[in-house]
Amino acid sequence: MTTDTPARLLTLLSLLQTPREWPGGELSDRLGVSRRTVRRDIDRLRELGYPVQATKGADGGYRLVAGKAMPPLVLDDEEAVAIAVGLRAGAGHAVEGLDEASVRALAKLEQVLPGRLRHRVTTLQAATTPLTSGDGPSIAPETLTVMASTVAGHERLRFAYRAADGTESRRLTEPYRLVSTGRRWYLVAYDIDRDDWRTFRVDRVSEPFATGARFVPRELPTGDAAEYLRRSMQLRHSSYDFEVTFAAPAGFVAARVPDWLGTPEPLDDRSCRLRGSIGDAVQWVAFRLAMLECDFVVHEPEQLVTAVRELGARLSRAAGASPDADGEPGVGGVPGAGGVPDAGGAPDPGGAPDAGGAPDAGGAPDGDRVRGAGGV
Repeated sequence: MTTDTPARLLTLLSLLQTPREWPGGELSDRLGVSRRTVRRDIDRLRELGYPVQATKGADGGYRLVAGKAMPPLVLDDEEAVAIAVGLRAGAGHAVEGLDEASVRALAKLEQVLPGRLRHRVTTLQAATTPLTSGDGPSIAPETLTVMASTVAGHERLRFAYRAADGTESRRLTEPYRLVSTGRRWYLVAYDIDRDDWRTFRVDRVSEPFATGARFVPRELPTGDAAEYLRRSMQLRHSSYDFEVTFAAPAGFVAARVPDWLGTPEPLDDRSCRLRGSIGDAVQWVAFRLAMLECDFVVHEPEQLVTAVRELGARLSRAAGASPDADGEPGVGGVPGAGGVPDAGGAPDPGGAPDAGGAPDAGGAPDGDRVRGAGGV
């Protein structure tokens, strides 16, 4: 018989969190107590906020149902390892839809994982390689969890930072928010030594260290971290309007085009148009358009037309082919993109400054800042 009430309640809660109905007699046998004690324990769980539903019958039954709030979960070893591995695998890539809340969940879980389980998580992740193809660089999950913890706890964060030009520096910051753009993570923070706000690409951060020193959060000039990052990006790369038509249905294109480019609008059953404003490097946009597995025509801007033409010519040379007499590279379905660039050509999309075409927030040696952000 289990006489330790807290331990018994945790065991009961673990059983009830299995998605099934438990007869009172079976719970009594599992816990080694009377059915009356089971009923009392059920009442205690309800008082703690767990919505336990009872059913009538010869033996009766109990089931944990959805409530108004998320109660604490009790996980066994295997479940805790599975969740931690899944969160770490996702956090290592700036997966669209995976925002700061997911990283906070990982930080909380790893904080309470016993040493033996933390070792299992690390070993399993080190022994596996996910077959994923993201547009952004991979990030050590430990870096994100340290940052998330300091953001949540208002704790100063120290780290090493490598700028786009290779310059390395040490930073002491008051971290404000982590922001995911869908392809990479950024940290918006107040730089103590530079006495100003900065944005940092997390994949360029190393040796993050929570100092333990607490701080009172300052007021961000724009009031919102995502808006601050957007304005920071605009300062580094001027945005431009673009228009592209595709020789494919809108649904086909929508399933392949990244959300940051926009949503295609149908022209008819076999074609669609994509229009919008973007601040990414034209070389990277040209590369992403060529990956959509359908013919397309770039209407504007002229620099994007040129980038597609040069990319097509480069790919033709790589395949041992030559452009036709009109100079059309014949790639991506861009007609009349005449002119063949010289061997220097445009920079390879893979070698764009930030390897993903996104503006380099924090790429300059002194990081990136929004001057006069309050009035931008």
